[in-house]
Amino acid sequence: MTEPPSAIPAQTSDGAQPPASPLKRLSVWSWIGFDFAAQPFFTVVLTFVFGPYFVAHLASDPAEGQSTWALAASLTGLCIAIASPVVGQWADRRGPVKPMLLLLGLVQVLACLALWRAAPGSALWPVAVAVVLAGVAAELSVVLNDTLLPSLVPRASLGLVSNIAWGTGYVGGILALLVTLGGLAGDPESGLTLLGLTPWFGLDPAQFEGARAAGPLAALWYVAFVWPMFLFVPDRPRRAAVAATKDGSAVRAFWRTLLNDLRDHPRLARFIAARMLYQDGINALLVLGGAFAAATFGWTVTESGVFGLLLAVAASFGCLGAAFLDKRFGPRPVLLTGLSMLTLATVAIVSTGPDSTLFGALAFAPEAGASGLFAAPAEKAFLLYGLLIGIAFGPVQASSRSALAMAVPAEDAARWFGLYALAGRATGFLAPLLVAVLTALASLATGPTTATRIGMAVIALFFVVGLALLPRQIVKGRAAP
Repeated sequence: MTEPPSAIPAQTSDGAQPPASPLKRLSVWSWIGFDFAAQPFFTVVLTFVFGPYFVAHLASDPAEGQSTWALAASLTGLCIAIASPVVGQWADRRGPVKPMLLLLGLVQVLACLALWRAAPGSALWPVAVAVVLAGVAAELSVVLNDTLLPSLVPRASLGLVSNIAWGTGYVGGILALLVTLGGLAGDPESGLTLLGLTPWFGLDPAQFEGARAAGPLAALWYVAFVWPMFLFVPDRPRRAAVAATKDGSAVRAFWRTLLNDLRDHPRLARFIAARMLYQDGINALLVLGGAFAAATFGWTVTESGVFGLLLAVAASFGCLGAAFLDKRFGPRPVLLTGLSMLTLATVAIVSTGPDSTLFGALAFAPEAGASGLFAAPAEKAFLLYGLLIGIAFGPVQASSRSALAMAVPAEDAARWFGLYALAGRATGFLAPLLVAVLTALASLATGPTTATRIGMAVIALFFVVGLALLPRQIVKGRAAP
């Protein structure tokens, strides 16, 4: 590469500059629609419905559930760390990515459908394996879809389109949560959904069938809404076929290319290192946060889902606001603000117990006769901290994506986005693993609730170190103010 990638603007596959009004094009909205189709898996399965069910009800106790769920997240991260850069280089050398996207989508759909069988009393690890398969397929699909962005819109609009896509994804998550809470998941005591309805399809609240239906819902949602991306978004042009080798030379060549890219572009290398750590913290917080709340306060599926719904709404508004801030000031101010908010909010949520917050500095007297959603004062405090997380984590991820898209040439986007995904998952097993280990060790000396708080506290360190490593200049010409 003879010119720094940040100096090359995004181009279409035929070398022409893309049109200046990307939001008026069907192909751009079809690309944005991928996030709408994909997000419900992360929202209703991993974070706010099936995950809390797994930890608080499928497992024998919350500490065992959090440890197992965190280990599953760790295994998912390890698989993605190994696969994503190889998939990225393969895509750069071959060109088209839609055939691989179709295969990954099939794996994701089948694994999500299998979650229906996770009835109370089921063994944890077969269920966890299905979650791992779905998670790996979903994350690799995101990697390949991201590689289509640099050649789809002009460089100046990358941040705008990326943040709008992320916000649109959260709209998909919100709607999927509304379907789950309003029609599928009944309260075990009343037997009714949040809207006061009898669960659709005769789902049994006592068997947590509403929570188990989150997997099939995510699968059907993906199938229903992903097809415009396949039909209307231009695929990457075909390039020379990859020669099959048996001596490992292709793998060695890949790692040489990766190391050379990092050495030749130290500014991008530092950004990727920072992103590696703070994205690890975000992944752990999203996968474990809803389950942690359910374990701390004994939330039902309805309460966990409403919490997720509020966070998704906050994330949607956060992304829409960040879209225009990113376009005006660049991605770095958005990242600085978002990471600072995530650090403070993470410390705040682990400082909150069933009857206090801020590590006991603010204790709450029991309220006689308090009932309903989030009736306890500590729950309200936790909800406030969660909204801060919701506002921040979407813009951080969207502006990270736009920062890289601005900095790399379209023809090498798959390799860089594969490395970008590797940075998000290279230590992706580390934060969940540390949470799992600390939770398990703490449970030997304390109760399950305190043990889960101790385990979650380590996540804040990933935000602090990532914030410290963030380079002053991410994209050429966009220095810190």
